[in-house]
Amino acid sequence: MKRIAIIGAGPVGLACASWILSKTPDAHLDLYDRLAESDDAISQGDSRGIAVSQGSHLLLNSIGAWPNNSPAIHKIHVSHRGHFGRAIVRREELNQAALGHIVRYADIHLAIRKALKKISSSSPNFNWHFSQTIDTLDKNNLADVVIHAEGGLFKQQEWQEIYRDYEQTAIVGWIKTDRAHQHLAWERFTEEGPLALLPSHKGQEYLNLVWCGNPKATEDRLALNPQEFLSQLQKAFGSRAGKFIDAGELRSYDLGLNARKEIVSGHEVWIGNAAQTMHPVAGQGLNLGLRDAHTLAESLTTHHTAQEALDQYQVLRKTDRNTTIATTDFLARIFTSKLKPVICARGIALASLQLLIPVKQSLTRQMMFGQR
Repeated sequence: MKRIAIIGAGPVGLACASWILSKTPDAHLDLYDRLAESDDAISQGDSRGIAVSQGSHLLLNSIGAWPNNSPAIHKIHVSHRGHFGRAIVRREELNQAALGHIVRYADIHLAIRKALKKISSSSPNFNWHFSQTIDTLDKNNLADVVIHAEGGLFKQQEWQEIYRDYEQTAIVGWIKTDRAHQHLAWERFTEEGPLALLPSHKGQEYLNLVWCGNPKATEDRLALNPQEFLSQLQKAFGSRAGKFIDAGELRSYDLGLNARKEIVSGHEVWIGNAAQTMHPVAGQGLNLGLRDAHTLAESLTTHHTAQEALDQYQVLRKTDRNTTIATTDFLARIFTSKLKPVICARGIALASLQLLIPVKQSLTRQMMFGQR
């Protein structure tokens, strides 16, 4: 039986281990986790809201790894600040219970970790190595299949193959408004980049914020007092969501594309942020990583040899991965262009998307379930 090692125990690495053991409980699997066995560091960790597609929701439900406090998105309003053209996507158009959900990173990390602990209780050949220094591992002799799932953030990654620095930084956090919102998400394109307001676990008067802008402007905004910050945000977004009256847990992340040309090399394979880091414009980063993990688990548990499994995985992930990376990169660049013909084309594209229902449904399904 093949020996498998997963390096990295973020949501993608944990999910991959869970799917492998749920399919093959006696699999010889080692998981290398930089965190301690206690869940304290996770539960007190990253509180930013993460977009989780309906497809990812269904995958995580299959291993009992869904957080309780995860507000659903029923409608998405897409518009372009200062220009004509808008598109509205509703769950009814796709016959889905939801278009997606917003989950705190810490909550989804913890939910998958707890699910793996439960699943692995029936797995005698599973070893979970806590407080592991990842850099000291001998990848050559670790296992028959070495899965890299320790990705990190864009500017923390030393490898650069398919690379693009968007020269943007995203402010994330939450805002409070003077009105209640139910299951509604906004994607508002500004001159500096996308500005998203998303449902929040804090309640109906709160929204998760993702505000992309140039690094200097972002730095200046974070230095403002609360009222000045809210005033600038209100000016950038408009009044559709009501009046902004408070904000909190604000911090920033550099944005860029960093993707490996090959996701399999010998007995090693890369998934999630270890394989690709993308702009958050379409909320695809974690969702693509979870599809990586699920497909890899399926390949490893249905093929007798490691080479057969990795060969199949590479073929199965090619179209979805390439399509998602290309789409996200295109959106990130096209909606920050200041060229007048491009600006006009953007408005026409949004207006056309609203009218061409089959095209809108096809694009939305790609974002929800990936390219199949």
